[in-house]
Amino acid sequence: MKLETQGFHHITMVSSNARRTLEFYRGVLGLGLVKKTVNFDDPGAYHLYFGDEGGRPGTILTFFEWGDAPAGRPGIGGVHHLALGAESDEALLKWKRRLTDHGVHVSGPYDRGYFTSLYFRDPDGQILEIASKGPGYDIDEPAEALGRQLMIPPQRIVRGFRDEASIAALTHPEPVPAITPDMALQGIHHISGITDSLERAGEFYEAVLGLKMIKKTTNRDAPDMLHYFWGSYDGKTVAPHSSWTLFGWPSHYNRARGGVGQTHHVAFRVRDDEEQGAWVDHLRSLGVQPSPVMDRTYFNSIYFRAPDGLLLEIATDGPGFGVDEEALGTELKLPAWLEPDRDEIGAALAPLG
Repeated sequence: MKLETQGFHHITMVSSNARRTLEFYRGVLGLGLVKKTVNFDDPGAYHLYFGDEGGRPGTILTFFEWGDAPAGRPGIGGVHHLALGAESDEALLKWKRRLTDHGVHVSGPYDRGYFTSLYFRDPDGQILEIASKGPGYDIDEPAEALGRQLMIPPQRIVRGFRDEASIAALTHPEPVPAITPDMALQGIHHISGITDSLERAGEFYEAVLGLKMIKKTTNRDAPDMLHYFWGSYDGKTVAPHSSWTLFGWPSHYNRARGGVGQTHHVAFRVRDDEEQGAWVDHLRSLGVQPSPVMDRTYFNSIYFRAPDGLLLEIATDGPGFGVDEEALGTELKLPAWLEPDRDEIGAALAPLG
């Protein structure tokens, strides 16, 4: 059996304050609270899950609340930013106005060639992007031959040549007090990491996860830097929630430092326990040593590291977030082995409001 991930299951980040994180991601960005629980390996800390109404893989953002952790920083072996999907350029303008009116500094919208993007930070400093649906990766290459050659972007969209003043002035003309249906965020559009060897990274992600090269290009904000994209690609289309991009940094640049405002790990999806078992054998055959399978109640997980040090996870699609409640995210849920300590755990957690 040829093993190929269908894309992302979730991304896990670090928050300093769970209540503030809830207010921002649910209150400002309109994401659903899928699960309110604790870190199973550190039950004194909240673990919040956000996503779409059904908690589908590929839409899930999770946060460990580690208030005493130092601030992290992006770097080699870490994630630079997370991009959430939106339908159109008009939706991006509405998001820019809504975020700005909430006191969030927003950059863009920038024409990235394959989509249009806004950039901002969450209250802990995590870099976020909202990216439009199109025009897509086949705008400069045939859909059946993506990632075959280096694609240099048109000069007009590269820093130093684009009209920054006009871009900064673009926004929706009216306030956006409520999120309209056309603004709905559509889960993970892409995740962008940083590595010190694109060649080594490509060999790893293609061999280990079955991802395919879908774009070789350069960073629009640093045109001397290569920017490569991989995804779940069948030779015709790129699956949603699967685009994994890497900036190529020189090896002497700083390495990522974990902590508040940074990504803890990136999880890719597999269908079930049987497929995950095959993946364990597959990883070992390639010299990658995964962790034991860990029961996360809503999925089962194995963990391992990319060559540059990034922590990765392979998580099963099931049993899913509805396994212990019908109305997702309404109660504090604990795994069976922590239930005897519910009163003590609950008393140690600050109210979410």
